[in-house]
Formats: sequence, C-alpha cells, structure tokens
Amino acid sequence: MAYIGREPQVGNFQVCDAISVVNGQAAYTMQVSSVNVSPETANHMIVSLNGIIQAPGTSYTVSGSTITFASNLVTGDVINFIHILGSVLDLGVPSDSTVSLAKLTATGTKDATTFLRGDNTFASAGGDNTPNFYVTKSANQSISANTWTKITLDQELFDSDNVFASDKFTVPSAGKYLITITVRCDTPNGGEHVNLALYKNGAFFNGACNDRSYANTNGHELFLQSTTLLNLAQNDYLEMYARANGNAENISGASGGTPTGQESYTSMQGFKIIE
Repeated sequence: MAYIGREPQVGNFQVCDAISVVNGQAAYTMQVSSVNVSPETANHMIVSLNGIIQAPGTSYTVSGSTITFASNLVTGDVINFIHILGSVLDLGVPSDSTVSLAKLTATGTKDATTFLRGDNTFASAGGDNTPNFYVTKSANQSISANTWTKITLDQELFDSDNVFASDKFTVPSAGKYLITITVRCDTPNGGEHVNLALYKNGAFFNGACNDRSYANTNGHELFLQSTTLLNLAQNDYLEMYARANGNAENISGASGGTPTGQESYTSMQGFKIIE
C-alpha cells in the first residue's frame, strides 16, 4: 500500500531489562518486566554495547530469549540497551481496558450460531428449552365438592430430565418456567363452577386459577386452561388442583387409550425458558 509521507511503523516495541555483564560470558537472557522475551530474529533488534550499535548476525546472534555476543564480555563492558522492534503487524498484548467489544471477533471454530457476549466470553445462540415435560391422565378422576383436590397425572408423553414424579414437577435448576395446566370436566352440573389452580410448594399460587359455569346439565364439556410464567428456585415444586363448587365432578382422562397431543384432555406441561 502506498503512503503519502512516511509509512507508519507497526510492531511490538519493547526495551529489555538491564543486563549485568559477567566477566568471560557471551550469552545472556533477555527479559521485559522479568519475563523472558524472544525476538523474531536478530534483525528485529537494536543492541548497544559500550555505546556502540552492534551489527545483527555479526556482533551477536539470537536463539529464543538468549542473545550471544560474538566474543565473551569482560568486566567493564556495558550493555547499554536492547531494543526489540517486534515483527511486522505484531501488535503485542494490548493494555487492559483498551480494546472495545466492537474490535473483537470469535476465534477458532466459527459458525452462524457463534457470537460474543458482553462479558467477553463466547457462547452459542439457541439451544434446548430443557427441562421440558408433558404429562396427562389415563382415567377419569372425581373431584370433591367445595374443596381443592390434587389431580393425579400418571402418563408421561415426554419428560426430558425426569423432573416429573408423584404428580408433581420438581424444579432442577433456578430460572423462569412457562407452565400450562388444563382440565376437561364432562357434563358439569348446571350452574356449577369448576376451578383450576396451580399449587407451588404445597400452597395455592395466585394468578393460576380460572373458573366458569354452565347453565345446561348435560351434553357440554367444560375446558379450563391456565398458562403462567414463574420465576422458580431449585427444588420448588408444582402441582395441579381442581375444585367443584356445589357438587362433585368428574375430571376427564384421555380418550381412546394412550394419549396424543390432541387427546390429552387433562394435562400439565412446561419448560424452562432460555435466558
């Protein structure tokens, strides 16, 4: 690339620590801030001995972090300085807090899912919303009048992390979870109310309850559903309850044997949200 005026110099310029001459010794270790440094070649250095700039390759050679002079130095000789110029485009290690995120890019294996996070670590976008589960009933269940009854859920359509057991979901790791509960009540009594609730740690959780009433006595199915976003701690647990106001009611299980997604009349399902 052509430049107007002087071409800019790019390199990792370093001045080595002072070196004490040892009588009769030609080889010395080069360090910067007490850490060994290795110039790329002898030509990438300026060395002054006794006030005279030395010729690289003739007056001295370099191997790793060791500089060896053409002849042994003696008492009274002075290594004035060793200036390492660095290699072309070698910027060295930048100082702390001098590089912005905009100047950084992923290294190593990169693909469309790799990105740089604000905490200067790499992560992959996307992922699985796990744990996730979907459980249903295999048979009808009677719920008592005027009292909350725990709904039994004995059929697992899937349970990614084995988090559902004994009719309850136990939280394996803290985070936000989206939980949906659904019941179907066959032929509810006329004018009756059926309530649905999500219990957290054995107690009614507000905001997860719904209720409706039907005027007809037969021929109608009552569906209730509630979806709630919860911030849960590890080992919290969730259960599903229903209540009939006035008379006992039947909560439907699955129709036609093993349930599918559309046949799961009464169910509890949920997953952890990726943050």
